Amino acid sequence: MTAARVAPGALRELFLFEALQPEQLDWLAAHGTTRAVGAGTDVFAEGQPATEFFVLLSGTIALSRRVQRDDVELTRTDGRGAYAGATVAWLRDGGEQHYNSSLHAITDVDLFFLPAPEFVAVMQRWFPMAMHLLEGLYVGIRNSNNLVGARERLIALGSLSAGLTHELNNPAAAAVRATATLRERLAGMRRKLAMLAAGDIDPEALMRLTDLQETAITGIPAAAPLTTMQTSEREDEVGDWLAGHGVRDGWDLAPIYVASGLDVAWAEGVAAAVTERFLEGALRWLAYTLETELLIGEIEDAATRISTLVDAAKQYSQMDRAEHQWVDVHDGLDSTLVMLGRKLASVRLVKDYDRTLPKIPAYAAELNQVWTNLIDNALDAMAGAGTLTVRTTADGERLLVEVGDTGPGVPEEVRGRVFEPFFTTKPVGQGTGLGLGISFRIVVNRHGGDLRVDSRPGDTRFQVRLPLREPAPEAQPDLPSVARR
Repeated sequence: MTAARVAPGALRELFLFEALQPEQLDWLAAHGTTRAVGAGTDVFAEGQPATEFFVLLSGTIALSRRVQRDDVELTRTDGRGAYAGATVAWLRDGGEQHYNSSLHAITDVDLFFLPAPEFVAVMQRWFPMAMHLLEGLYVGIRNSNNLVGARERLIALGSLSAGLTHELNNPAAAAVRATATLRERLAGMRRKLAMLAAGDIDPEALMRLTDLQETAITGIPAAAPLTTMQTSEREDEVGDWLAGHGVRDGWDLAPIYVASGLDVAWAEGVAAAVTERFLEGALRWLAYTLETELLIGEIEDAATRISTLVDAAKQYSQMDRAEHQWVDVHDGLDSTLVMLGRKLASVRLVKDYDRTLPKIPAYAAELNQVWTNLIDNALDAMAGAGTLTVRTTADGERLLVEVGDTGPGVPEEVRGRVFEPFFTTKPVGQGTGLGLGISFRIVVNRHGGDLRVDSRPGDTRFQVRLPLREPAPEAQPDLPSVARR
């Protein structure tokens, strides 16, 4: 690089300095220097101390960020007056400033630069009110991001907790009801067995009844499912048979037999095993036995459902697991769908998973936050009716996760802004505009991946691409780098 001075008149031609007073231009010309930089040269590198403020005089420059092993170009410009470098050196919150990107000369360029300490001092002296406003704006936005982001996460956690509580309440209530009924049926079964024994029933008949009982119980799991119409018809048949054999309130017993996969032929077997005197008592004893088994099955199903929900919650929160680990994205997707199960009730869910995909290195809990934001947004877009599609597949050296919905789509005029912090198309009070922004930072900055949207009416797809290899260290927070008129 070669350095030289610049004339004050040349600085006035730049939009950045055109409104300055002559003495201010003279100061800049005296304290700044021009540099000629050859094409392909790095002007400064990401992560180095931000010691200088640069302004483009001629040529083309580009800013880039390091994402894993790749340099991702952020912007390219040939606009005279575009600036980069120590753009936030005027902050007075302490700490050393660093370049948050790298600046490259695409062509031969001429740059005007100022040392950061002198740039800060003169800016605070020339524009004290503006500096206070800028500092307040920058710090205010940063604090607002932190505060609103925490609030949104808290609201999302509350929503998920409410949904999980609702999901847990259903099987828990079912287990309580089944347990109470089971206690009654066990008492009834004991009474009926005592009545049979007190009636001097033939021991061989009792053995035959016991055999029928065991056969019926073991056949319950293998019972063929019936349609509503088939169930109703069979209950009528069994009820008529019971009424024909003098069994009182036979319509109460018929649903139990049918639910156990039994029919009139089985009832005929009971009638053949005992005399008419013991038939009703035997049928009721067998009904109590069968209902007991059905209730135990209900309790088992309820307990299994509760266990599944708890496992899903643990998977979702990554409780007791390392922050960074090799993960199967399908586990996170499934646990997120379970957590959002209450909102999925009114839509059609299509899971198109490629289970041959390998595990990837990731921050699993943070990815679950991404899945929550994308799926929740898709459900909101469909307003309770439509098809939600969650798809995984390989995409070159990356893994692709796609969340699609059949909602109205993202309008083209706002599509390019959906990942901006605080930008939202939802009514006031219904969205903060941080969900997709947070998701973008998690996918791009934390994992070195890519997040984009492809949308048209009836077919909107948010696509997350994640690398299959270890990510680079966490990138620095986003800061403004280049501006132009």
